[in-house]
Amino acid sequence: MNEKILVVEDEESINTLLQFNLEQAGFEVITALDGIKGLELAKAETPDLLVLDLMLPGMDGLDICKNLRQTQHMIPILMLTAKDDEFDKVLGLELGADDYMTKPFSPREVVARVKAILRRSQITTSSDRADSNTEFLEIGDLKVFPENYEAFFQERALELTPKEFELLVYLVKNKSRVLSREQLLSAIWNYDFVGDTRIVDVHISHLREKIEQNTRKPIYIKTIRGLGYKLEGPQ
Repeated sequence: MNEKILVVEDEESINTLLQFNLEQAGFEVITALDGIKGLELAKAETPDLLVLDLMLPGMDGLDICKNLRQTQHMIPILMLTAKDDEFDKVLGLELGADDYMTKPFSPREVVARVKAILRRSQITTSSDRADSNTEFLEIGDLKVFPENYEAFFQERALELTPKEFELLVYLVKNKSRVLSREQLLSAIWNYDFVGDTRIVDVHISHLREKIEQNTRKPIYIKTIRGLGYKLEGPQ
Protein backbone atom coordinates (compact mmCIF):
# COMPACT_ATOMS: atom_id res chain seq x y z
CA MET A 1 0.00 0.00 0.00
CA ASN A 2 1.31 3.46 -0.91
CA GLU A 3 2.07 5.82 1.93
CA LYS A 4 -0.59 8.48 2.40
CA ILE A 5 0.37 12.16 2.45
CA LEU A 6 -1.98 14.94 3.57
CA VAL A 7 -1.23 18.36 2.04
CA VAL A 8 -2.82 21.33 3.81
CA GLU A 9 -2.11 24.43 1.72
CA ASP A 10 -4.52 27.25 0.91
CA GLU A 11 -2.85 28.43 -2.31
CA GLU A 12 -4.53 26.23 -4.89
CA SER A 13 -1.63 26.41 -7.36
CA ILE A 14 0.87 25.22 -4.74
CA ASN A 15 -1.57 22.62 -3.42
CA THR A 16 -2.04 21.19 -6.92
CA LEU A 17 1.70 21.29 -7.64
CA LEU A 18 2.55 19.42 -4.45
CA GLN A 19 -0.20 16.86 -5.06
CA PHE A 20 1.01 16.21 -8.62
CA ASN A 21 4.67 15.78 -7.65
CA LEU A 22 3.94 13.59 -4.63
CA GLU A 23 1.62 11.37 -6.67
CA GLN A 24 4.28 11.10 -9.38
CA ALA A 25 6.64 9.90 -6.65
CA GLY A 26 4.20 7.10 -5.80
CA PHE A 27 2.37 8.52 -2.80
CA GLU A 28 -1.37 8.58 -2.19
CA VAL A 29 -2.28 12.23 -1.64
CA ILE A 30 -5.25 13.91 0.01
CA THR A 31 -5.54 17.68 0.29
CA ALA A 32 -7.24 20.48 2.17
CA LEU A 33 -7.38 24.22 1.47
CA ASP A 34 -8.07 25.44 5.01
CA GLY A 35 -6.89 24.64 8.50
CA ILE A 36 -10.13 23.33 9.98
CA LYS A 37 -10.63 20.79 7.18
CA GLY A 38 -6.95 19.92 7.37
CA LEU A 39 -7.17 19.08 11.08
CA GLU A 40 -10.29 16.98 10.48
CA LEU A 41 -8.55 14.99 7.74
CA ALA A 42 -5.38 14.56 9.81
CA LYS A 43 -7.40 12.88 12.56
CA ALA A 44 -9.83 10.95 10.34
CA GLU A 45 -7.48 9.72 7.60
CA THR A 46 -4.39 8.96 9.74
CA PRO A 47 -1.91 9.95 7.01
CA ASP A 48 1.70 8.79 7.14
CA LEU A 49 2.91 12.39 6.86
CA LEU A 50 1.42 15.88 6.92
CA VAL A 51 2.70 18.70 4.68
CA LEU A 52 1.37 21.74 6.51
CA ASP A 53 1.35 25.40 5.51
CA LEU A 54 1.88 27.87 8.35
CA MET A 55 -0.59 30.57 7.26
CA LEU A 56 -4.05 29.09 6.66
CA PRO A 57 -7.64 30.34 6.82
CA GLY A 58 -9.78 28.98 9.67
CA MET A 59 -6.88 27.64 11.76
CA ASP A 60 -3.19 28.26 11.20
CA GLY A 61 -0.52 25.61 10.93
CA LEU A 62 0.88 26.23 14.41
CA ASP A 63 -2.52 25.63 16.01
CA ILE A 64 -3.01 22.45 13.96
CA CYS A 65 0.42 21.20 15.00
CA LYS A 66 -0.24 22.01 18.64
CA ASN A 67 -3.67 20.34 18.57
CA LEU A 68 -2.32 17.13 17.02
CA ARG A 69 0.50 16.81 19.52
CA GLN A 70 -1.72 17.58 22.50
CA THR A 71 -4.13 14.85 21.40
CA GLN A 72 -1.23 12.38 20.95
CA HIS A 73 -1.35 12.28 17.14
CA MET A 74 2.33 11.72 16.32
CA ILE A 75 2.06 12.12 12.53
CA PRO A 76 5.35 13.40 11.08
CA ILE A 77 4.86 17.05 10.07
CA LEU A 78 6.72 19.01 7.38
CA MET A 79 5.82 22.66 7.87
CA LEU A 80 5.82 25.18 5.00
CA THR A 81 5.89 28.95 5.28
CA ALA A 82 6.35 32.05 3.18
CA LYS A 83 8.05 33.69 6.14
CA ASP A 84 11.82 33.38 6.46
CA ASP A 85 11.42 34.05 10.16
CA GLU A 86 13.55 32.37 12.83
CA PHE A 87 10.85 32.85 15.50
CA ASP A 88 8.25 31.04 13.41
CA LYS A 89 10.72 28.25 12.68
CA VAL A 90 11.61 27.64 16.32
CA LEU A 91 7.99 27.96 17.46
CA GLY A 92 6.86 25.43 14.86
CA LEU A 93 9.48 22.96 16.04
CA GLU A 94 8.63 23.59 19.67
CA LEU A 95 5.01 22.71 18.91
CA GLY A 96 6.03 19.40 17.36
CA ALA A 97 6.84 19.89 13.67
CA ASP A 98 9.51 17.49 12.44
CA ASP A 99 10.92 19.63 9.65
CA TYR A 100 10.55 23.07 8.12
CA MET A 101 10.80 24.54 4.60
CA THR A 102 10.57 28.15 3.47
CA LYS A 103 8.81 29.22 0.28
CA PRO A 104 9.69 29.43 -2.54
CA PHE A 105 10.85 25.83 -2.75
CA SER A 106 11.45 23.21 -5.40
CA PRO A 107 8.74 20.52 -5.56
CA ARG A 108 11.56 17.99 -5.98
CA GLU A 109 13.06 19.18 -2.71
CA VAL A 110 9.71 18.73 -0.96
CA VAL A 111 9.44 15.17 -2.29
CA ALA A 112 13.02 14.43 -1.22
CA ARG A 113 12.36 15.86 2.24
CA VAL A 114 9.14 13.85 2.57
CA LYS A 115 10.96 10.64 1.63
CA ALA A 116 13.74 11.39 4.12
CA ILE A 117 11.29 12.02 6.97
CA LEU A 118 9.36 8.84 6.18
CA ARG A 119 12.55 6.78 6.04
CA ARG A 120 13.54 8.01 9.47
CA SER A 121 10.10 7.54 10.97
CA GLN A 122 9.23 4.05 9.72
CA ILE A 123 7.59 2.08 12.47
CA THR A 124 6.83 -1.60 12.76
CA THR A 125 3.34 -2.63 11.64
CA SER A 126 3.26 -5.44 14.19
CA SER A 127 0.62 -5.03 16.87
CA ASP A 128 2.76 -6.92 19.36
CA ARG A 129 4.19 -4.90 22.20
CA ALA A 130 7.93 -5.02 22.86
CA ASP A 131 8.89 -8.17 24.73
CA SER A 132 11.96 -9.76 26.25
CA ASN A 133 13.01 -11.24 22.89
CA THR A 134 13.14 -7.86 21.18
CA GLU A 135 16.44 -6.00 21.03
CA PHE A 136 16.41 -2.96 23.28
CA LEU A 137 18.68 -0.26 24.66
CA GLU A 138 18.59 0.48 28.38
CA ILE A 139 20.02 3.11 30.65
CA GLY A 140 18.67 3.68 34.16
CA ASP A 141 14.87 3.69 34.05
CA LEU A 142 14.90 4.35 30.30
CA LYS A 143 14.36 1.48 27.86
CA VAL A 144 14.26 1.98 24.08
CA PHE A 145 13.17 -0.55 21.42
CA PRO A 146 14.46 0.86 18.10
CA GLU A 147 12.83 -1.79 15.88
CA ASN A 148 9.44 -1.46 17.54
CA TYR A 149 9.54 2.33 17.68
CA GLU A 150 8.81 2.19 21.40
CA ALA A 151 10.38 3.83 24.41
CA PHE A 152 9.56 3.45 28.09
CA PHE A 153 10.54 5.43 31.15
CA GLN A 154 9.87 3.87 34.54
CA GLU A 155 7.71 1.28 32.69
CA ARG A 156 5.55 4.07 31.21
CA ALA A 157 5.29 4.30 27.43
CA LEU A 158 6.62 7.59 26.06
CA GLU A 159 4.71 9.48 23.37
CA LEU A 160 7.44 10.77 21.04
CA THR A 161 7.42 12.44 17.65
CA PRO A 162 9.56 10.70 15.00
CA LYS A 163 12.35 13.26 15.44
CA GLU A 164 12.27 12.97 19.23
CA PHE A 165 12.47 9.18 19.00
CA GLU A 166 15.35 9.25 16.53
CA LEU A 167 17.24 11.71 18.71
CA LEU A 168 16.65 9.61 21.82
CA VAL A 169 17.91 6.44 20.09
CA TYR A 170 21.04 8.26 18.92
CA LEU A 171 21.73 9.63 22.40
CA VAL A 172 21.26 6.22 24.03
CA LYS A 173 23.47 4.48 21.44
CA ASN A 174 26.14 7.07 22.20
CA LYS A 175 25.63 7.15 25.98
CA SER A 176 28.35 8.85 28.00
CA ARG A 177 29.73 10.52 24.86
CA VAL A 178 29.65 14.30 24.55
CA LEU A 179 27.84 15.14 21.29
CA SER A 180 28.00 18.61 19.80
CA ARG A 181 24.89 20.28 18.42
CA GLU A 182 26.49 20.12 14.97
CA GLN A 183 27.01 16.36 15.31
CA LEU A 184 23.37 15.90 16.28
CA LEU A 185 22.17 18.07 13.40
CA SER A 186 24.19 16.02 10.94
CA ALA A 187 23.12 12.66 12.39
CA ILE A 188 19.42 13.35 12.90
CA TRP A 189 18.47 15.92 10.29
CA ASN A 190 20.73 14.57 7.52
CA TYR A 191 21.22 17.89 5.76
CA ASP A 192 22.76 21.27 6.40
CA PHE A 193 21.04 23.48 8.98
CA VAL A 194 23.82 26.09 9.18
CA GLY A 195 23.23 28.29 12.20
CA ASP A 196 20.11 26.38 13.25
CA THR A 197 21.45 24.53 16.28
CA ARG A 198 18.42 25.86 18.18
CA ILE A 199 16.55 22.99 16.50
CA VAL A 200 18.61 20.56 18.59
CA ASP A 201 17.96 22.55 21.78
CA VAL A 202 14.20 22.45 21.17
CA HIS A 203 14.14 18.67 20.77
CA ILE A 204 16.43 18.11 23.76
CA SER A 205 14.02 20.22 25.79
CA HIS A 206 11.10 18.05 24.64
CA LEU A 207 12.90 14.86 25.64
CA ARG A 208 13.81 16.25 29.04
CA GLU A 209 10.17 17.07 29.71
CA LYS A 210 9.35 13.40 29.19
CA ILE A 211 12.18 11.68 31.10
CA GLU A 212 13.42 14.15 33.71
CA GLN A 213 11.71 14.80 37.02
CA ASN A 214 13.34 18.23 37.19
CA THR A 215 14.23 19.67 33.78
CA ARG A 216 16.38 22.34 35.42
CA LYS A 217 18.52 19.67 37.08
CA PRO A 218 18.51 16.85 34.52
CA ILE A 219 19.79 13.44 35.55
CA TYR A 220 19.84 11.81 32.12
CA ILE A 221 20.47 14.41 29.41
CA LYS A 222 23.26 16.68 30.61
CA THR A 223 24.31 19.96 29.01
CA ILE A 224 28.08 20.15 28.63
CA ARG A 225 28.69 23.88 28.52
CA GLY A 226 30.38 25.05 25.36
CA LEU A 227 30.37 21.55 23.85
CA GLY A 228 26.91 20.00 23.56
CA TYR A 229 24.96 17.24 25.26
CA LYS A 230 25.61 13.88 26.90
CA LEU A 231 23.18 11.15 27.97
CA GLU A 232 24.13 9.10 30.99
CA GLY A 233 22.37 7.11 33.65
CA PRO A 234 21.58 8.28 37.18
CA GLN A 235 24.53 8.20 39.56
